[in-house]
Amino acid sequence: MGSALEVSGPEEGLGQVSMAHTGKAATRSPGRLWGWWQIHLPKLMVAPSLAISLVVVYGFMLWTGWISLTTSKVMPTNEWAGLDQYVRVWANPLWRIAVNNIFIFAALFISFSVFIGCVLAILLDQRIRFEGVLRTIYLYPMALSFIVTGTAWKWILNPGLGLEHLVQSMGWTSFHFDWLVNPNYAIYTVVIAAVWQSSGFVMAMFLAGLRGIDDEIIKAARLDGASMVKVYFRVILPMLAPTFMTAFVILTHLSVKSFDLVVALTSGGPANSTQLPATFMYTQTFARNNLGVGAASAVMIFMTVAAIIVPYLYSEIRRSSYVR
Repeated sequence: MGSALEVSGPEEGLGQVSMAHTGKAATRSPGRLWGWWQIHLPKLMVAPSLAISLVVVYGFMLWTGWISLTTSKVMPTNEWAGLDQYVRVWANPLWRIAVNNIFIFAALFISFSVFIGCVLAILLDQRIRFEGVLRTIYLYPMALSFIVTGTAWKWILNPGLGLEHLVQSMGWTSFHFDWLVNPNYAIYTVVIAAVWQSSGFVMAMFLAGLRGIDDEIIKAARLDGASMVKVYFRVILPMLAPTFMTAFVILTHLSVKSFDLVVALTSGGPANSTQLPATFMYTQTFARNNLGVGAASAVMIFMTVAAIIVPYLYSEIRRSSYVR
């Protein structure tokens, strides 16, 4: 009987161990389920928006590329046309005007925005009083949409009720500023409005870059006898080369796809003198019922932006991997 108890003892012990192991597994499985849920819940939450982006953004980009290769006019068709729509785009005189304007607009817009933004950043970096107020004032235009900016500057530059009318009412009757209605100068009014809105944003970028420079470098240059002007031109500004590059890429992207500012300010006029590629695309697609031509111009706009953005992203990826 004692031996039986001795034999049954290990069996009961094994049973107790197996029951304890089962209990631990039972208590552990909800924890594993909760861990799996914590890991995959963010992916499940992002999945619908990712799917919508794939369809609405990238899907329609591919669809636009396909339409540009068809004979689509009022309605999209699947009849193959090859590169005929691209030939029609370049044969259109409005497209050549738009391309010429985009070079003028982009060159002036980028140059003045970078120059004004850099100067404002350097002035604010002197730790002046009311820096926060001034920074807010300079950044305020960027908070406005291009539609609001275009509408406001349309009132300001209107010869009948804006700047010209104000100056003439003060006694200077010989003052004239009719750029908004002058086909030879209308494109420069678009530049003025765009620079006014974007220079504050560029200022914020340069100010962040200036605040990231170690003060010891400036002090060392000053101890070597360099004037503050030489310190900025030979030390500080070369160190801001990545900021200059980032500003150039962002402003180029904004200039290439400019649409709402032109529509609100000049509507492409007078006499089509302010047509840009984006306004040409809109006009051909919705006003002239040339869906294929509009799609072809959209593809060329996209390729232009990609030619600017892709090398920049590639260089940034290589630079970050090299730093690591």
